[in-house]
Amino acid sequence: MVKLMDEIKLLDLTRQYEIIKDEVIPVVLEIMESQRFVNGPVLDKFEQQYAEFCGTKYAVGCSSGTDALIMSLIALNIGCGDEVITTPFTFFATAEAVIRMGGTPVFVDIDEKTFNIDTTKIEAAITEKTKAIIPVHLFGQCSNMTEINRIAKKYNLKVIEDAAQAVAAEWDGQRAGSMGDLGCFSFFPAKNLGAYGDGGMVTTNDQELYEKMLRTRQHGIDMKNPYHYDHIGGNFRLDALQAGILSVKLRYIEWWSRQRNENAQIYNSRLNKNLSGLYDGPLPPYRTPEAYHVYNQYVIRSKKRDTLKRKLGIAKIGCNIYYPHPIHTQDCIAALGYKEGDFPVTEKACKEVLALPIYPELRDEEIYRVVNTLEGR
Repeated sequence: MVKLMDEIKLLDLTRQYEIIKDEVIPVVLEIMESQRFVNGPVLDKFEQQYAEFCGTKYAVGCSSGTDALIMSLIALNIGCGDEVITTPFTFFATAEAVIRMGGTPVFVDIDEKTFNIDTTKIEAAITEKTKAIIPVHLFGQCSNMTEINRIAKKYNLKVIEDAAQAVAAEWDGQRAGSMGDLGCFSFFPAKNLGAYGDGGMVTTNDQELYEKMLRTRQHGIDMKNPYHYDHIGGNFRLDALQAGILSVKLRYIEWWSRQRNENAQIYNSRLNKNLSGLYDGPLPPYRTPEAYHVYNQYVIRSKKRDTLKRKLGIAKIGCNIYYPHPIHTQDCIAALGYKEGDFPVTEKACKEVLALPIYPELRDEEIYRVVNTLEGR
């Protein structure tokens, strides 16, 4: 009888839960007993822990990574007529947040090795309307923040780090979220630090921005004068249950990051040796020397991407494409005037990238099976 192969999921959070559930359950029960679900001491504690973890003075919990971006734009008074430079190779929320605030995203192509914004092309995109740069630390590797901050200082621009995929990532020894004016994080369950639902965080060293975001997440309310509103905000709060769960998970994040790196090294050694002929571009994923990569995704690239994806699917191995379509070619933002061919490096990456399983609890033999399948064994 032929033995059916077990499925290897792209992400298996049930394994993580088995490790931490004895710590998570009491925290959840304590919050249930307290009946304090909105704001309160649990959220305060997590925000303090997270700010310390990132190396910033302040952290403001919020309802999602998307809302973290919106809160940051509100804090910086970015709106109608303002331009924000960012990348077309990212999750749609990066550009969407700018558009929702009435601003205009101005795209700059990516670096072919890192998939992050090509810093050599930023200055050419700056106009008198430019107010900020949003670099995206894609797949868990920081953008070149040294160069981005140099450009921002030269042109008096603000920097919002989109660190949605980069909890614990570093650039030249500094944590993601600590290098710009603001840092935005997502705690979507699939992230390397994931909640049991939606959640997000904004970090900053600026007290004025911090205090404005505290108001912003509660409709712009004046904290000292209830039902008086200083400005337009929204309902962007991070609830206490998620904060409590994330507080437990934060204890593990550095260990999980090391495990992801160890898994990446196993892939790297096998793929470099056996699959170089299949690929166009860097394989394994390129890691900049200044960066500490946390591999929120382990993304390979190949001219034969779709063939490899079918092979993995037949073998019951999870994989996914991040991202199959560039933002600048999306019909819903056609009014911005971009067209196919405007950002060739991004468009090429969208045709070649493929994310493989990389989560911390992945077993060595499962990684070997992924590679063997790619090799056709």
